[in-house]
Amino acid sequence: MEIKELQKIIQENGVVGAGGAGFPTYVKIDERANTILMNCAECEPLLKLHRQLLEKHAYEIMKTFHLVAETVGASEAIIGIKKSYVQTVNALKQHIEEFPNMRIHLLEEVYPMGDEVVLIYEATGRVVRPGGLPIEQGVAVFNVETIYNVYRAVQEQKPVTDKYVSVVAEVSNPVTVRVPLGCTLDEVVAQAGDVTVKDAVYFVGGPMMGRIGNGSEPVTKTTNAILVLPKDHPIVTKKQRTSSIDLKRAASICCQCNTCTDLCPRNNLGHPIDPALFMRAASNGDFRDLNPYLDANFCSSCGVCEMYSCPQSLAPRSLLADMKMGLKKAGVRPPQGVQAAPVPSGREFRKVPEERLMARLSLTKYDKDAPMDENLVDVSKVKVLLSQHIGAPAQAIVKAGDEVTRGQMIAAPANGLSVGIHATISGRVTEVTDRHIIIAGK
Repeated sequence: MEIKELQKIIQENGVVGAGGAGFPTYVKIDERANTILMNCAECEPLLKLHRQLLEKHAYEIMKTFHLVAETVGASEAIIGIKKSYVQTVNALKQHIEEFPNMRIHLLEEVYPMGDEVVLIYEATGRVVRPGGLPIEQGVAVFNVETIYNVYRAVQEQKPVTDKYVSVVAEVSNPVTVRVPLGCTLDEVVAQAGDVTVKDAVYFVGGPMMGRIGNGSEPVTKTTNAILVLPKDHPIVTKKQRTSSIDLKRAASICCQCNTCTDLCPRNNLGHPIDPALFMRAASNGDFRDLNPYLDANFCSSCGVCEMYSCPQSLAPRSLLADMKMGLKKAGVRPPQGVQAAPVPSGREFRKVPEERLMARLSLTKYDKDAPMDENLVDVSKVKVLLSQHIGAPAQAIVKAGDEVTRGQMIAAPANGLSVGIHATISGRVTEVTDRHIIIAGK
């Protein structure tokens, strides 16, 4: 298959990164990629859907991964997967001999192994420069569900209309379900049985990088998990803190131990992000050296500093995120042309074991099976967002009153970086705005 043909299929069928920021996948189909890498590190604690999906559809996903490698001319296709995912690894081994240029790279049970910069180094030994893109190192990274969506687009001519979501923690039956895009978080959580605490909080995404969600908000192409937690759980209370108080706490009790920097995954790949130096400068209002502030742009927001490292429970990640946002609003560009320093020899001893991380976050008791149910959940109404990806929102091509069928394109890719959006249920369009399309089922 030609690159442009595959790019067109992927763009029109709305395939984007099924997690993270939702980067449009067609852009990654690039002839500069001599290595392609599948991410089955399941970066965050408690998330299970990628390993489950890869185990159930190993051959289809591997075949599509091979197709991508052939299309871009990559010499190697690597599946990065944690060695503890034994059943999924065994499923891959049944087919690996059919794909000569494909190999399985077993990963340690540490966080954040799913960070693509960390994963690239672990699997290839290459270091992506600070602020750079993987393609600069000849690498393209795709997660498991993204490749499965490419399979459905190419082999079955089916666009992205649904999402796999794990529902875990304070529910009676933890589960991974397949739901239409645009259904509500409440409808997803209902598939996991009873909520087992009063005044539960929905934590959308993983416990390290996720956010507090609302039951009425719609599922998007990047919704991977919903953690149902007590309102007083440490993860929830940390998310509810305010930056002004965090800064005062840092000025008051930061003991300058440097642990946040010592354990920073990006710092340990030679990137110039130094949470300890930033906290020291910010909490004291010290602007003699601007580099600690400007280097906030190189923070990946993985949360190790804030959720694991700091003995005083301070908030470097949150304050760094505020700084990044402030710099962006002020029109200050990230430092250009920065190169990574050599990877420090002690990096191997500064990794965060996931088992210990879960214990630190009071999550160990929630680490239970969440079996995958591939039957599509039936809903009566969806609110499909036109921007579920990085880039320009798709442009609606339907109007209120139109009848649509599931899989029909309802918003076309806009100029620039954009992908198509499709009806996720069959029914009547009841509302169209520049932000969303609402469909009521028949």
